[in-house]
Amino acid sequence: MTKKDKFIFRCQSCGAQAPKWMGQCPECDGWDTLAEERSFPGVLKKKKSSFLPEPVLIDSVKVKETDRIKTGVAEFDRVLGGGLVEGSLVLIGGDPGIGKSTLMLQVLSKLSDSGKKCLYVSGEESVRQISMRGKRLNSHGSAMFVVSETDLDSILAMVELSKYDALVIDSIQTVFHPDVSSTPGSVTQIREASMHFMKLAKSTGIPIFLVGHVTKGGAIAGPRIMEHMVDTVLYFEGDKSHVFRILRAVKNRFGSTNEIGVFEMNEKGLTQIPNPSAVFLSERSTIAPGSVVTSCMEGTRPILVEIQGLVSSSSFGTPRRTVLGLDNHRVALIVAVMEKRLGMNLSNLDIFMNVTGGVKIVEPSADLAIAAALASSFLDKPVDKQTTLIGEIGLTGEIRAVGHAQARIKEAAKMGFTKCLVPYNNIKQLSRIKNMTIESVSFLKSVVEVLF
Repeated sequence: MTKKDKFIFRCQSCGAQAPKWMGQCPECDGWDTLAEERSFPGVLKKKKSSFLPEPVLIDSVKVKETDRIKTGVAEFDRVLGGGLVEGSLVLIGGDPGIGKSTLMLQVLSKLSDSGKKCLYVSGEESVRQISMRGKRLNSHGSAMFVVSETDLDSILAMVELSKYDALVIDSIQTVFHPDVSSTPGSVTQIREASMHFMKLAKSTGIPIFLVGHVTKGGAIAGPRIMEHMVDTVLYFEGDKSHVFRILRAVKNRFGSTNEIGVFEMNEKGLTQIPNPSAVFLSERSTIAPGSVVTSCMEGTRPILVEIQGLVSSSSFGTPRRTVLGLDNHRVALIVAVMEKRLGMNLSNLDIFMNVTGGVKIVEPSADLAIAAALASSFLDKPVDKQTTLIGEIGLTGEIRAVGHAQARIKEAAKMGFTKCLVPYNNIKQLSRIKNMTIESVSFLKSVVEVLF
């Protein structure tokens, strides 16, 4: 270390810089996140190059849909937008133990079975441990190579030495650049490694998967700039107490971010669930007050889920509001509308809401099902098992139209439902569906009259 060496303090959560240590980051307000790093000042010099890329007309570039690579895992391909794009950089995040490494091992195994030469780089397991896990999951493709390495230069040299068709880095937090003085997992190291892998993917056309850990807040550990550099960001969601896992895209340059993939975790790894509605409704009780089924859209796929509501007398001074899988504010809004428009006194009662299977619903089309579940529990009268509801509730108690109503009702009919309550403004757009009675409602009061 010389006198010219300068040190800065960088936030390990957001990447912000500060000239001195502070207890709280001024950008993201995180406590005790500033870490000391050596600064490398330099002067930008004008680059002289004999080779300059020639710009081309965008219309002259020929792109075929067949350019996408099918991984062999249909649910994974659905989330990617139809398959893997050559030269893409994909970041996969999730809680520890959720199944990120298992998914990547199975995807590479399917790719290698189709003739692709794949490399799995692990910084957390030895080659022997990876092999043991691969044999247990029956994921040991004929052209899949594994290596335990954390040095960035060594990984890049391996890829340049032998041509691979796909690369997995598990995890990006363990990779370090030897010329960077900060520890592996720091903001500087993650940013440097991500930049090199991005250049590698774009220059060679190799699709690269980066596995990333998440923080306590649920965000991928490291700077937000890493999410900006990659082409696709996937989150592997699910509660470890449930067997279901949901793969969701939050960024995708080559497809929609609305699609999800549903998997089931078992002793043989992750199993695809092509029909999630049947699984989520498999354990539904025949007669139970407070249980209502609705159809929610996840991208282009309608999924039937069961919403459960429980209203009970409060044993404390302040009533409890426990909501799982739904938006707390949305439920509070619906409770207020029910009190005002239906005259149901819910303010002094405990309210519990749950979506079975660990699914999270954010769209407003589930409003009608939430209100029906609460009213069913409050009146202690069950909703007909063959009835499903879709619709958004306004503050005046009106039922507003929802999108993709035809697809939602078709999915309900396929699962054996015979009656569906829909908003009045949707009824004109719907065509007849076999064995399904469609009834329109305009106000919340009429919904209660029809159901009970």
